[in-house]
Amino acid sequence: QVQLVESGGGLVQPGGSLRLSCAASVSIFSFSAMRWYRQAPGQERELVAAITSGGRTNYAASVKGRFTISKDNALSTVYLQMNSLKPEDTAVYYCNGQVALHDYWGQGTQVTVSS
Repeated sequence: QVQLVESGGGLVQPGGSLRLSCAASVSIFSFSAMRWYRQAPGQERELVAAITSGGRTNYAASVKGRFTISKDNALSTVYLQMNSLKPEDTAVYYCNGQVALHDYWGQGTQVTVSS
């Protein structure tokens, strides 16, 4: 089965940067889109960024100008570069890949922004 594995989370100070990675067990050409979601305790899961197979990107308003989603097809990996991090960015970040009508999810990686 398709597996997605996130990595790169951790503790970072406000204003700092972090890069998340999502490695897929299959070629990311298989996905019509790949996305990053995040979820904080007691809150709903929200879409942070998305990238289509053609390279088009979309971002949540709260992260525009600070986060960048990208992909490396050869490595079957998508990335989320997070700059100018704020405490409100603290959440578990999940990688999501869409194939036809099916969504695949990673296990999540914790990002904590705190002094």
